[in-house]
Amino acid sequence: MAKKGKKRKAAAGDLATNRQASFRYHLLEKYEAGIMLQGSEVKSIRDGGVQIKDAYAAVRKGEVWLHNMHVAPYLPASRENHEPERERKLLLKAKEIEELIGSTAQKGLTIIPTRVYLKGPRVKVEIALGRGKDQGDKRRDIKEKDVKRDIQRALADRERG
Repeated sequence: MAKKGKKRKAAAGDLATNRQASFRYHLLEKYEAGIMLQGSEVKSIRDGGVQIKDAYAAVRKGEVWLHNMHVAPYLPASRENHEPERERKLLLKAKEIEELIGSTAQKGLTIIPTRVYLKGPRVKVEIALGRGKDQGDKRRDIKEKDVKRDIQRALADRERG
């Protein structure tokens, strides 16, 4: 049983991950995108003050915008602070934007951020093209995960003797 009050850490090198994305969506393609940020946002993100659980991206006028990504205010920048839930422009190559425009025109496909990480001095966002899962798919995934866990336990018990 999980311990209460303990927040699960992101993978090494990641500043934030969207663990619900693979549960809610079939992730088809992944892209790496830069993100336009203000100075106080970068400092807050480096401190781990970012949350992307409910975030999504949309294509508007040939540009990709990230919505609902929460970046906590950076306390030392009291006056020149940023708005926590503002829209942020994603930086992608023109070819990748064209692919996303064509893909999101199909019914049921959406763009979901899966993780935020640092690449050198830059903050990057990994976005994925996803198709929503229905309830049966989610149940099937949970069952497969449980079966794999049971197999691993049985193997570990057998090795112990």
